[in-house]
Amino acid sequence: MDTNQQKYTTQAAGYDQKREGIEHGKIRMIEYPSATVGNTRKARVYTPPGYSSTEKYSVLYLLHGIGGDEDEWYTHGTPQIILDNLYADHKLKPMIVVLPNGRAMLNDRAEGDIFAPDKLEAFATFESDLLNDLIPYIEANYSVLTDREHRALAGLSMGGGQSLNMGLNNLDHFAWVGAFSPAPNTKEPELLVPDPQKVADALNLLWLSCGDRDNLKYVSDRTHAYFLEHNVPHIWVEEQGDHDWPVWKNGLYQFAQLIF
Repeated sequence: MDTNQQKYTTQAAGYDQKREGIEHGKIRMIEYPSATVGNTRKARVYTPPGYSSTEKYSVLYLLHGIGGDEDEWYTHGTPQIILDNLYADHKLKPMIVVLPNGRAMLNDRAEGDIFAPDKLEAFATFESDLLNDLIPYIEANYSVLTDREHRALAGLSMGGGQSLNMGLNNLDHFAWVGAFSPAPNTKEPELLVPDPQKVADALNLLWLSCGDRDNLKYVSDRTHAYFLEHNVPHIWVEEQGDHDWPVWKNGLYQFAQLIF
């Protein structure tokens, strides 16, 4: 993978608009037992058109922002529509997409002070929930491939920071990592990638994107600069936009076409 800087200003017309006359995937709410948190947690799961237990699928775990939950992508980002359209255009490898709640605590609702210390800590605790509870549940209940080459992690804002922190810390689990407008929860680059060569050798794709008017862009800038300085191959996309859904939806649209 070569380092590549790109600017995207437009997507395919109607990429996020529901089409008639094409096959549609299904998106369902699931509940899984979490030993990490000590209760049953919720996630949404998108299965592609024609999903069959006789085939094996790759898995993308797609994370939300600080004010969201398992519904945020579904409600605001309509990933099911974006993915359905990509399938119809033959631009996507077969995959299921899991939309978890990245706030791993007993009361995981985005209510009250979402910046409270215990709520922020819960986003870090999600690493254990993801690796030890959610992934095993998905692999036991869906027809999926279970090696790192067929597992991707990506997210927006707080979820972008989680994806970098957790993906790059667990290269034995993920071969594809994407961050859309990662938030300040993103570790400092020296902590994020203490061994640049290890990351360079292990990842099939490292994606970083951000809007040019985003007031958190400094997080992406410092991360991109470190990757460049230390020869960590990645795709860097600086596009027209703010810290908002057009940027994040475009991130999913572009990233999904490159994985697996």
